[in-house]
Amino acid sequence: MTTYIPRALTPPNRSFFLFGPRGGGKTTWIRHNFEGAHVFNLLSEALYQELIASPDAFAAQLRALPDDQWVVVDEIQRIPKLLNEVHRFIEERGFKFVLSGSSARKLKQAGVNLLAGRAIRRFMHPFVPEELGAEFDLENALRFGTLPIVWTQCTDEDRQDTLVTYARLYLKEEVQAEALVRDLPAFARFLPVSALFHGQTINVSGLARDAGVARSTVAGYLDILEDTLLCFRIFGYEPRLRVKERKLPKLYWTDPGIVRAVRGKTPPPLADERGALFEGLIAQVLRAYRDYRDLFEDIYYWSPSASQIEVDFILKRGDDMIGIEVKSSGNFSNKWCRGLRAMQELPGLRRRIVVCPSGSPMQTSDGIDILPFEHFAQALSQGTLWP
Repeated sequence: MTTYIPRALTPPNRSFFLFGPRGGGKTTWIRHNFEGAHVFNLLSEALYQELIASPDAFAAQLRALPDDQWVVVDEIQRIPKLLNEVHRFIEERGFKFVLSGSSARKLKQAGVNLLAGRAIRRFMHPFVPEELGAEFDLENALRFGTLPIVWTQCTDEDRQDTLVTYARLYLKEEVQAEALVRDLPAFARFLPVSALFHGQTINVSGLARDAGVARSTVAGYLDILEDTLLCFRIFGYEPRLRVKERKLPKLYWTDPGIVRAVRGKTPPPLADERGALFEGLIAQVLRAYRDYRDLFEDIYYWSPSASQIEVDFILKRGDDMIGIEVKSSGNFSNKWCRGLRAMQELPGLRRRIVVCPSGSPMQTSDGIDILPFEHFAQALSQGTLWP
């Protein structure tokens, strides 16, 4: 039996949605933290068919429960109309609901009642180093990712097989079964092409050309990847820019292992992969701490107009900002700091950081911190990233 790994997410004391990619540990976390809850698992085909055929059966079972009961509805997006009854039982009986799902797309498409603030939203991310402790290994994280369904496998071969299966099941269970696209072969062609843009600015027209599908179709496909929580986009920092100067967003996959599996790569990462994989891992860990600990309010990349200079991330909290540059090579070079030095006059900039895979912490004469990943992760877990 697999030992439970405590997560950084704190259980709310009121009704909440819990979103996260499939295999991200949502069900395990819920089972551990809400042991006495009444559970409706909509992945059970028998229960799914019963409630589709007779939606009143959901309310009938709820009526038999005591007041103030915790109720779990796993994969709520499969039957969005249940939210109307959820709303009613929160109001009339004081029930508290955990409403988990791997996609909010069908909920949005159906235009259903999202409980009008009666349930807050929480997100479950792949493992962060704090959760894995001494078991965390950066090389394994870059090769296989940290999705719980993959990380908890016993051998590298098992992790590799799980990733390949995960990519196939995504198409079958998340996309085809939920009827998210009309042309599954076109979406299957699009996936590996989109994986090539991991960590890059995303031009929809160029991606459509490379994938051999219409531009409008690619725009919809990108929304599907975001709605199913496999990808996210980070926009350029644009204070007071005119609309015509708006920068293209950068595309990141949620997990290094997933993006490599979609590209058909499972051996140890080659040198030309490491930069995007390491940058993407940093982006994902930052997002996790935004959701778990309110680390920041907004995240951007910085690339001033008419310039080849870029800084990977700007974290913004109120009027304060931190600039973060990610470098995947091992030996410090003064060139690493070029972008961070160019942004030093930005109003509200409180700290500049370079994150690298290993080495010793350093600080340049002009105050730029060079943090190996281990120290960067420690600052996140201890809440000391902001000065």
